[in-house]
Amino acid sequence: MTDLPAYLRPFVLGVLDGPDVRVDRLGEIDIYRPAGTARTGAMLFVHGGPGPAELVATPRDWPVYKGYATAVARRGLVAAVVDHSLIRGFDQLVTAADEVEAAIGVLRSDPRVDPDRVGLWFFSGAGLLAGEWLDSRPDWLRCIALTYPLLATPPGVDDLVTAAEVIGKHKDLPVLLTRAGREREELAGPVAEFVSAGGSALDIIDVPKGHHGFDMLDHTEESRAAVTKALDWAIAHLGEDPDGVTTASTSPTTTTKTRAKSAPASRKTAAARTPAAAEPLMDLPSPTPTPAAPASQPAPTAPVPTLDPLPTTPAVPVDTPAARVVGREHAAYAAHDLEAFLAMYSPTARIHLADGTELKGRRFLREYYGSRFAAGRCKTEVVQKLMLGEWVVEHVLAYDTGAGVPMIALYRVSEGLITDVELRA
Repeated sequence: MTDLPAYLRPFVLGVLDGPDVRVDRLGEIDIYRPAGTARTGAMLFVHGGPGPAELVATPRDWPVYKGYATAVARRGLVAAVVDHSLIRGFDQLVTAADEVEAAIGVLRSDPRVDPDRVGLWFFSGAGLLAGEWLDSRPDWLRCIALTYPLLATPPGVDDLVTAAEVIGKHKDLPVLLTRAGREREELAGPVAEFVSAGGSALDIIDVPKGHHGFDMLDHTEESRAAVTKALDWAIAHLGEDPDGVTTASTSPTTTTKTRAKSAPASRKTAAARTPAAAEPLMDLPSPTPTPAAPASQPAPTAPVPTLDPLPTTPAVPVDTPAARVVGREHAAYAAHDLEAFLAMYSPTARIHLADGTELKGRRFLREYYGSRFAAGRCKTEVVQKLMLGEWVVEHVLAYDTGAGVPMIALYRVSEGLITDVELRA
């Protein structure tokens, strides 16, 4: 075991064996499904970074994350692990944030998941991504867990939202911190500041003899107890453990709870990033995001404008995988659910609007569509549809500005995500 890179060493809990958990790979996300068919809460595991220069496997294939996700699924909840770009360096922080946000949308739209019962679990360098969720606290977010997190942005890298500044902003959001007693100095200081800032529901699990990455490096009763307590905490906030099964025995790990004043929230711009010389926080990795575009919903009874006949064949009366993806995008659009809408798009999706504007990437899609979703101006009627392979072509009436505007919408779908959209009026 000592000859293996740290990230390939076994998870401290022996949970990987057994046929009762199904794993589906969707793009950069692995979804772990428990036995049964009932809708459940879900936890997204977000790995750290940057990782070592040469990786044998990306994070979702590391034993530690497979172990956490399997343990959660064994206890009746859906779990997911996302590969994201922070593994390649701190200069990828914004991209990683988009990729994690996209993964959340995919997870929440899964038919086995209760979209209003989702938690986020950040490890190591991914702690830099937690501040934005502590700050925004969407209604569906039931809890946030941080395990040996990095909470201070390295020199030369612009901040997102600093976790210590917003930890007390939403007093009804449970937050768990698992900290290693033998943590590296550059990480331990900001963690202490985070604890000092307190929060409305900050729970702490201490691992006094644990190192950074104790859940794969330190195979001790203390480590097993810490991981088990963290899993118990997550299950308690996302749903009941149906079988009452614990994944390991508990032992001498300290759990404390702190309450303190709320710190003022301050969001810092993180557009262009200066790459910082980054050493791996351990042997750890990361990868992918999501964008957005138009959609559809039945409009009030209104006369259909007269159009010249379209040079297409009648809609094919069968469904296709591409059509199902576009249909989910349309449903999110009609429901004014921006996150679910964006989750249907590839991180590098291109949307060509009817006025000639081109949008590329999740951030620009969010900026363009955010105000429309907030104002409730999302209404489109599909008049005719043609499906062929990865393409979906629709004749639609767009009611975003009131009267129905006839348009042609072309969607291209690859690996379960929309990659290209072209609108023509």
